[in-house]
Amino acid sequence: MTPRYVRIHPRDNVAIVVNEGGLKAGTAFPDGLVLAEPVREAHKVALEPIPKGQPIRRYGEVIGLAGRDINAGAWVREEFVELPAPPALDQVALATAAPPAGASIGGLEFDGYPNPDGAAGTRNILAITTTVQCVAPTVEFAVRRIRDEILPHYPGVDGVMALAHAYGCGVAIDAPDAEIPIRTLRNLSLNPNISSEPLVVSLGCEKLPPSRLFPEGSPLPVLSGEPWVVRLQDEEYRGFGDMVAAIMRLAEKRIERLSRRQRVPCPASLLNVGVQCGGSDAFSGVTANPVVGHAADLLVRAGATVMFSEVTEVRDAVHLLGPRAATVEVGRALLREMAWFDEYLRRGSADRSANPTPGNKRGGLSNIVEKALGSVAKSGTSALTHVAGPGERVSAKGLVFAATPASDFICGTLQTAAGMNVHVFTTGEGTPYGLGAVPVIKISSRTALARRWPDLIDLDAGRVASGESTLEQMGWELVRLILDTASGRNRACAERWKLDNPLALFNPAPVT
Repeated sequence: MTPRYVRIHPRDNVAIVVNEGGLKAGTAFPDGLVLAEPVREAHKVALEPIPKGQPIRRYGEVIGLAGRDINAGAWVREEFVELPAPPALDQVALATAAPPAGASIGGLEFDGYPNPDGAAGTRNILAITTTVQCVAPTVEFAVRRIRDEILPHYPGVDGVMALAHAYGCGVAIDAPDAEIPIRTLRNLSLNPNISSEPLVVSLGCEKLPPSRLFPEGSPLPVLSGEPWVVRLQDEEYRGFGDMVAAIMRLAEKRIERLSRRQRVPCPASLLNVGVQCGGSDAFSGVTANPVVGHAADLLVRAGATVMFSEVTEVRDAVHLLGPRAATVEVGRALLREMAWFDEYLRRGSADRSANPTPGNKRGGLSNIVEKALGSVAKSGTSALTHVAGPGERVSAKGLVFAATPASDFICGTLQTAAGMNVHVFTTGEGTPYGLGAVPVIKISSRTALARRWPDLIDLDAGRVASGESTLEQMGWELVRLILDTASGRNRACAERWKLDNPLALFNPAPVT
């Protein structure tokens, strides 16, 4: 096979090796560059001499400074790359280059479940909310019985799940940052795929009772006078059997109502697509993330909402996003989320350099700067129209930054709370991650991963690197896959295997 590398931008002085398995020392590329040493697949090779202290550029941006003299053809290893300072937030330009709206795309539809609040579900699921971790095993026991004994009689209902978590008591419930997990739980209960109709199980003595989780004036649907809370410490329950029976009775009432719902054609504007990456490698920013970015642009032009997240994987590219803000106010909101997270990390005696994982580095990513520049490719090129804090519900259309940590599970939980009804997840190293409430479409950055995990990867973006497809072609392919998945015509691999990672709340407040 012909030796190949990928150079993203004309200013780049490094490129990544494409050939599966890497290349040996002495390998000559068609342009005359000769490898001075073996270089692994997806790792960087110097295209020219880089003196010590000089910038190392990828994506046309500085990803680090050379910690030693680097010869042309050398493997640019992690230990040779010194981390530069992050962009100064007070110097980021805001709303100076907001892209004009692209031509509207009409006619894109999916078959969904309209909800009374104007959103639409892509799945028809009963979710049982828990107010405190103490009741989680009881609810999970009841859910297993509901699946075995009730759901088989209602084939129109996709499933039942417990919104279980490790919160609700033993915490500083009045601390300012406690609002984040509380509003997350509230908005998880209102996700469109669970019909925005909560059924709640409470213990009775916890710090987070239902009245605080759903305070007066919150968007709790009217349930025709039906009870919507089971409180296990109430006198009427004489033992565990009574508790489980009560949960099952209310659950069957909800399931019977859910079973009457029918899919109907819905415009693409009712899609809320959350995009995320995990187990990233150096190909992620070349193939999978740009494919998602192109699809994001198409969906925005169709009127949909597309949410990208992961603050630490945006922070070092914020200078590229600030100018794309639709208004100065949106740009300031973006910077506020960056500044809040900077302070959060400082309080924990950590910084952004803690982000890259051993797998990221094995996949060729030297540091968080390189990772962030590839990560933001998922946002495409549209104007940024809205910024949401952690756990907030998103109703805005267009491209949205929904602030979350970069943890796959916390990000997925917070995007579910924000209202996403389809999840798109890119990976280079691979992960079987899945969500119970939202279908997860998994995209590989490399064909080798898609071949190795054919029953876990839904779309192979490695075809872009091999030249078998283009970003534009694969962007449209992803849009069609999203519409088919939203309509229930396609079940993503993680969904077929019923992979459901537990909820992971973000709680920056103290635990008592």
